[in-house]
Amino acid sequence: MRTGVATVCLSGTLKEKMQACAIAGFDGIEIFEQDLVTSPLSPEEVRKMAADLGLGLDLYQPFRDFDGVTPELLKANLKRAEAKFNLMGRLGMDTILVCSNVATATIDDDDLRVEQLAQLAELAGDHGVKVAYEALAWGKYVNDYEHAYRLVDMVDHPNLGTCLDSFHILSRDWDTAPIEQINAEKIFFVQVADAPKLSMDVLSWSRHYRVFPGEGQFELAKFMGHVVRAGYTGPVSLEVFNDVFRQSDTERTAVDAMRSLIWLEEQSAKWLASSPTQSEAGNVSPSRRRYPMELATLPKVNEPAGFNFAEVKADDTAQLEKLLGQLGFGFEGRHRTKDVQLWTMGQARVIINEQAASHAEPAIAALGFDVDSPVIASARAQQLKAPVVARKVQADEEVFQGISAPDSTEIFLCQGSPDGTAAWTHEFGEGLEHPSSARNAVIDHVNLAQPWQHFDEAVLFYTSALALEPQPFAEVPSPSGLVRSQVMETSNGAVRLVLNLAPAQQAQEKARKTYQEHIAFAVDDLVGTARSAQERGLEFLQIPANYYEDLDARFDLEPGFLATLKELNLLYDRDANGEFLHFYTATVGSVFFEMVERRGNYDGYGAPNAPVRHAVQYDSLHRV
Repeated sequence: MRTGVATVCLSGTLKEKMQACAIAGFDGIEIFEQDLVTSPLSPEEVRKMAADLGLGLDLYQPFRDFDGVTPELLKANLKRAEAKFNLMGRLGMDTILVCSNVATATIDDDDLRVEQLAQLAELAGDHGVKVAYEALAWGKYVNDYEHAYRLVDMVDHPNLGTCLDSFHILSRDWDTAPIEQINAEKIFFVQVADAPKLSMDVLSWSRHYRVFPGEGQFELAKFMGHVVRAGYTGPVSLEVFNDVFRQSDTERTAVDAMRSLIWLEEQSAKWLASSPTQSEAGNVSPSRRRYPMELATLPKVNEPAGFNFAEVKADDTAQLEKLLGQLGFGFEGRHRTKDVQLWTMGQARVIINEQAASHAEPAIAALGFDVDSPVIASARAQQLKAPVVARKVQADEEVFQGISAPDSTEIFLCQGSPDGTAAWTHEFGEGLEHPSSARNAVIDHVNLAQPWQHFDEAVLFYTSALALEPQPFAEVPSPSGLVRSQVMETSNGAVRLVLNLAPAQQAQEKARKTYQEHIAFAVDDLVGTARSAQERGLEFLQIPANYYEDLDARFDLEPGFLATLKELNLLYDRDANGEFLHFYTATVGSVFFEMVERRGNYDGYGAPNAPVRHAVQYDSLHRV
């Protein structure tokens, strides 16, 4: 599949955008008109730079408001078009995007549109240019891709074809199956973009909230599957308007964009294999079906089986050690060659890392996941542009396959074991005696705060590299504003990762401390765990009495049970499937811990209690 990206997707100058696209590995680019108009580079210099970078110049865009106009305006539009065709000759480009008219169309007549588009096609032919006519979702008279193609078909000129844009099609919920009936020679260009499902006018939705494939909720694999079946072989190019992307690092956004197309290519191949046509079904095995556009696939991996460990890095670890001991974790000792400690409770493992952590407050630094084949999983992640993280090892030490997540959290792919143990733990020794009330536990979930400019990138990263499935996101009120929470998890809930986008003001250094990250551990008896922790002097997050009054009103709890919850600062939630008990510790640096108990088939995270936690943490910080 030939990959492309529109320069409008990225921040920076045209020169910076082109360099970033080449580094990311794109085959070609679409030049957005404004990027060229504002560039000091001449068209000839742009052409040479693209050649030097190995980038094709696939599309010049956009040419707006051409059809459905009066004869006088048509004359001016043709003059404007000829100037652009001459410019494209200097750039060495042969395809231009023409959008259906939004602003100047006054005549709703298909015969007139055909006549005017035919004149444009004839003029384009004289200059060796192809015109890709696209139906904008908010076009005045033409807003349906099938309507746009009918016009192209009626014109029947070799220099006029259509452009299929996933956003304009999927935002209007148009059926994508008819794409397969379009003459492939008349599909001049394909643009893709994803988006969250929002209830707003489609123009604002398009201009501000598009995202890269895999970062939204559109059925892009299905869309691309129909495009492939139609016989299209040209570029598949990203056209994403997004306020955040256009404020973010140019090269990093380009890499994220390329990752999204690699992921989309794989997902499209899967859709084609799982959704055969009637003629394909039973005749040819999915692995042997061939289409003019070849879709590459990645090494196949299963979803992670569970958390292997969580790592917290700190300069001064005394508070962390005290906190874990109070919770009931046992100290397994120090690593024989590295300045790190291992603490365990059942199958929950926490590494405290003191290496290269000078002046660093405690923070979550790494997560380990159990996977079937770490080497294959790492190879897949690297093909998806994930940076490699290497750790020095000596003889007889476990070699971890590591990659870096968008927020710089290190992700290690570990060899899982049927009994949930980890072979590398033998590298630690001379630990302390375990607390007498140590309980069985596992890591239930990990909550990571995401920088505002990398939130969508993180969703795609964990989806594509770790096979985690994004769940519907939620917004939780806090004293600093709404916190967007995105759960990523495996199908069986063995791995639960919660990505939180804090309010924008918390990107500032001082306010950033009002929002932390945490590791949650699941135990069988939370009340017993809390009592034991209380006896060891654990400082619980203090829950206000108003919460328990509201809890009683909502659930009508047995008085003795409610009194226990209040005494131990435990929080409670219930749904049709079960119950959820949990408590939080005080925060050390940017880290706190949560202990949870899931009763029945409760599958949530105590979301109604999140505003309470945010408020108490905020108040605690500001009192200090």
